[in-house]
Amino acid sequence: MVPPPNNSAVSCSADPVQGAGDGGTRYYARQPILTASGKAFAYELLFRSAPEEQFRGDGDLATRTMLDNTIVFGLEKLTGGLPAFINCTLEALTTKLVELLPPALTVLEILETLEPTEQLVQACRALKARGFRLALDDFIWKPQWAPLVDIADFIKVDFKQSDRRERLALIDRLKHHSVQRLAEKIETSEEFKLARKEGFTLFQGYYFCRPTLVKKNDIPPNKMVQLELLRDLQCGDFDLLRISKLVEQDAALTYRLLRLVNSPLFAYRRKVRTVETALMVVGEKAFRRIATLAIASALGRDGTPELLRMALVRARFCELAAPLCGLDETEQYLLGLFSLLPAMLRIPMDQALATIELRQQVLDALLGQKTRERSLLCWMEASERGDWSTCHAVEEFHRADEAKLARIAAEAAQWADATLHQTS
Repeated sequence: MVPPPNNSAVSCSADPVQGAGDGGTRYYARQPILTASGKAFAYELLFRSAPEEQFRGDGDLATRTMLDNTIVFGLEKLTGGLPAFINCTLEALTTKLVELLPPALTVLEILETLEPTEQLVQACRALKARGFRLALDDFIWKPQWAPLVDIADFIKVDFKQSDRRERLALIDRLKHHSVQRLAEKIETSEEFKLARKEGFTLFQGYYFCRPTLVKKNDIPPNKMVQLELLRDLQCGDFDLLRISKLVEQDAALTYRLLRLVNSPLFAYRRKVRTVETALMVVGEKAFRRIATLAIASALGRDGTPELLRMALVRARFCELAAPLCGLDETEQYLLGLFSLLPAMLRIPMDQALATIELRQQVLDALLGQKTRERSLLCWMEASERGDWSTCHAVEEFHRADEAKLARIAAEAAQWADATLHQTS
């Protein structure tokens, strides 16, 4: 039986790295930290050892392994060049282990479980002097933390463990400090709006995948065309006449296609003015990629930028992993891409799928049913949460190699980063 899917929205991705101690596959979950506009500001890297759902081992070992991974694989590759928030134990901070990391890309998280001793304060001051930025995690004001507040760059506040009165009191206390306030565990649009109103500038949580759904909304006509075209590009034969007519109904895609075909890249001798001619010049394979990315970007335009990246990672992972599980690659690509349609279109999944013609089993998978077709998406959603036990259950069901799936997840993330970078 396929492990039950978890339909809760997620905001992170997980990739494999090799453990420093035992040579086995190690994983990290990459959770985005977003600006008020939904753009990724940084990523928090969390160490896990598969197939545990939560890390239960030695904290110092976890931190050492995480540090080793960043050295071997390059911190900039793990975060796409954005800053990395890394949880640090007392050992990592006081024995200079973290000095192996690039200061410009590293934010050292001082965990709430540490005691703000003089030793810790002096170590943090020294690290600050070397160019590292500091974050106080799950922060609750206590007088003994004042020396660290004075040098902190970020204060992280748990929205689930604090009330509005406590947060406003903390913000008032911090008003003379040049510190950025980060609200974590933001899980709804309402919490996001409240956090912004209270003065937080950075946000971490599942909120951007849980938009408020307006059930009476209809899909705009141009998005219905985009969904129909996307389905044809992935599932149907390349019917030039039909594809041309669909493209002509989308002004943005028509503009992009004609601009591309008339660029020096194709060096076509005559000016191309029709969609049908442009499709013949560009070719089927190139157009499928161009159009798929353009449409996915258009569908995600009203959401946060990170949504599109997540959708592309899921799509690419499901496509590449499909042969390992005896699943159809094209269907799996669409399954991953469409899995975030409710957040992209701000309507319920059943309404989003009303205009899409897919096999019933694929539609059922998108609606959250426990189908075989959903298993890879289930794996990816679980890995985004750092839920390694569910990943392991999917691997056992398909008798799939966990290291191969983990490598594919890493490849999918790199592909999505590169694809978005090329088109930005």
